[in-house]
Amino acid sequence: MAGVEKPTMAVNIVAADRPVWSGKARSVTIPASEGGMGILPNHEPVLTVIKSGTVTVVDPEGTRQAFKVDDGFIAFDSNKLTVAVDRGSVVTQGAEDSDVLAG
Repeated sequence: MAGVEKPTMAVNIVAADRPVWSGKARSVTIPASEGGMGILPNHEPVLTVIKSGTVTVVDPEGTRQAFKVDDGFIAFDSNKLTVAVDRGSVVTQGAEDSDVLAG
């Protein structure tokens, strides 16, 4: 099945004061209040609270990107995921405990 594109969804990660990241993704893992939750394209609509932790995005090429987030919520509908948090930052590659503020 070479050449078949995997489905994607639009993702927007936004902090209270600025956008953190926006793009297409094949999957997103979030720190939901009940535990880790994965969102794939065509997931049923969902609105849920998230806790501080790491949001992991897998882009269309299969590259993983990680974002450190504070408490907030997610809304998913019609292949559009919004992650709205108090604060968010891009996790620096190769440094688990440090991060660089996006924007």
